[in-house]
Amino acid sequence: MANHTNNGANLGFESELWRAADALRSNMDAAEYKHVVLGLIFLKYISDAFEEQHAKLESDRAKGAEPEDPDEYRAVNIFWVPKEARWSSLKAKAKQPTIGKVVDDAMLAIERDNLSLKGVLPKDYAHPRLDKQRLGQLIDMVGNIGLGDEASRSRDILGRVYEYFLSQFASAEGKKGGQFYTPRCVVRVLVEVLAPYKGRVYDPCCGSGGMFVQSVEFVKAHATGNGNGGRAKADVSIFGQESNHTTWRLAKMNLAIRQIENNLGKEHADSFHRDLHPDLKADYVLANPPFNDSDWRGELLKDDKRWKYGTPPAGNANFAWVQHFIHHLAPTGLAGFVLANGSMSSNQSGEGEIRKNIIEADLVDCMVSLPGQLFYSTQIPVCLWFLARDKKNGRFRDRRGQTLFIDARKLGSMIDRVHRELTDEDIRKIADTYHGWRGDKNCKVRYADVPGYSKSATLDDIRHHGHVLTPGRYVGAAEVEDDDEPFEEKIARLTSALREQTAQSAELDRLIWANLKDIGYAGREL
Repeated sequence: MANHTNNGANLGFESELWRAADALRSNMDAAEYKHVVLGLIFLKYISDAFEEQHAKLESDRAKGAEPEDPDEYRAVNIFWVPKEARWSSLKAKAKQPTIGKVVDDAMLAIERDNLSLKGVLPKDYAHPRLDKQRLGQLIDMVGNIGLGDEASRSRDILGRVYEYFLSQFASAEGKKGGQFYTPRCVVRVLVEVLAPYKGRVYDPCCGSGGMFVQSVEFVKAHATGNGNGGRAKADVSIFGQESNHTTWRLAKMNLAIRQIENNLGKEHADSFHRDLHPDLKADYVLANPPFNDSDWRGELLKDDKRWKYGTPPAGNANFAWVQHFIHHLAPTGLAGFVLANGSMSSNQSGEGEIRKNIIEADLVDCMVSLPGQLFYSTQIPVCLWFLARDKKNGRFRDRRGQTLFIDARKLGSMIDRVHRELTDEDIRKIADTYHGWRGDKNCKVRYADVPGYSKSATLDDIRHHGHVLTPGRYVGAAEVEDDDEPFEEKIARLTSALREQTAQSAELDRLIWANLKDIGYAGREL
């Protein structure tokens, strides 16, 4: 069934596809199996795109086209697929006991002929723990869907199936899976609020690359005007980094299937201890760093130049990430990121002082508290921080000395027993509130404080609250809607209802004591 919030892969068959793939997993761990499935999906995609272009070149042979010339494909941003790696070859050998080695060899051949995929694709299909009969069945299943032909690309079928599978693997893996997958609706809030139409987008803990995908999709979705001058091409440059090797590979594949050029470094690396983009000044930072990371080896970085607002505690990396983001912001840059709610109020190990210094530097533009149950990795509620290097840069109104607080904890809808998702309307409401407040030229919403939901606070207001950034402290209680019933009539009605309920209570007491008397317990100590 398609997801009513429209924030997932609503193709109609994605859930059936997932169930079929998951049924073939047997006893294999989801963390391993995801690379088996996603690798095959990726291979099917590039093979479909290749075969379609190959057919076009065959029909144009008389005009000098050469179907077996790799440059004919690279010229139109299609990966060259050597003969041994084409899907037709894999499908023909799917029932053979050597199918695992056939797939591994196909992956190696693709990496050999496409340098941008070097070291990215999974090559563990020949491993004994992978049942080769089930692998053959999986190849047959994936082979039944079109992914890379022009019609499928226009509907972004592969990207959406890929994203759906990432989310399902995250759910199956629990906490571990959530480390590399940020729910699409949370990413969309960050992207819709920041509106990265043009410039350098940076995520130093990029996971599977969802922030980048949504940034590019945002520009494409708004290509008719409304901010980016009607340009259809996403005019953004992607810079990122990921410390986990397998997750880095997922990100590279995720961006490759969308044909999004990127610089994620030549390999995985830790952003704190080996910054791959040391001189980068980004126009936008979008990130979901690991929550409350106590294993970031902060004791080795006590005198790091990034700690301009205070040395972060070795036992918690939250404010190390915040300062890393600020360090990489351009003079007019904007940052949006996810953090645990404790970051808004904690005073442990100097965190309160660092937060105070960031606030007093007038960097905090907006704070959003989100509802719980949005993440696969944790049920705790999280918040969104939005920072602005310069609140008076000419793009928007002068917001110096002001911070917007949004309490979105009541938004969202449950999509199953334990997971909540923000709807399109919820996301639009949060983004429009911020855009109206900061004075976007094309925003039709005029900002006004809404008790219980939003408040434009001053720096003095925040000082009064001890530099705590929890939106609930600022937005107050929601106004109770006046039902227009005259006061005298309401009191008479409520008094009558109370009298009736009191009489009912007395009658129930009488019946209880009568029953106790009948069984000989009346008057005894109970």
